Amino acid sequence: MIDRPMLVGIVGGSGSGKTSVAAELVKRLKKKAVAALLLDMDAYYAPLEVVKGRFGDRPVNWDHPHAFDLELMASHLSAMHRGESIRKPTYDFTLSDRTGWEDPLPPGQVVILEGLLLFALPELRDQLDMKVFVDTDADIRILRRIRRDTRERGRSLESVMDQYERSVRPMHLEFVEPSKRWADLIVPTGVENRTALDVITHHICSRVLGSGGPPHV
Repeated sequence: MIDRPMLVGIVGGSGSGKTSVAAELVKRLKKKAVAALLLDMDAYYAPLEVVKGRFGDRPVNWDHPHAFDLELMASHLSAMHRGESIRKPTYDFTLSDRTGWEDPLPPGQVVILEGLLLFALPELRDQLDMKVFVDTDADIRILRRIRRDTRERGRSLESVMDQYERSVRPMHLEFVEPSKRWADLIVPTGVENRTALDVITHHICSRVLGSGGPPHV
């Protein structure tokens, strides 16, 4: 049993299903009376003017570490490790900019974090108590990304495909895929892998509660 919030990182390529895995874990933990908070790395994109300044005359690469406010996220992870509340930034993907801050969020017993670069960057990776990599085939990932960005973020099909070729795939090969070596557990196919989710849930409950936790209600 640990006496501070447990930080669990979920990483995978864009469209891998890591968000669904993270949400399912939170749902399962709450059924076992474990207070769990879900935190997404996408909320930590840096303000647009900051990002533009970092890339200068070059096109902004939204899959590169320079696009993120890593200092803020690292400080929030440290705060949650201490059991302190944080104010998560709010981000509007249609504007590509930070728009404000959420109300204070207490970490609870477990914080589930999901994002592309959590394992690739030591300032984030070193603060995680458990690291899970969601491994999904590239063709499935690009189809999911097209569906999400056109339906939820107002993007055209052409712009999604162009970004995938120009930055998403190269950054996946440079940062995301190599970070798999830091994972404690690799989950093929994502949320459909119920056995892997059972194992992760049991491990978290064992760490937090000192046992497998109470049965499902």
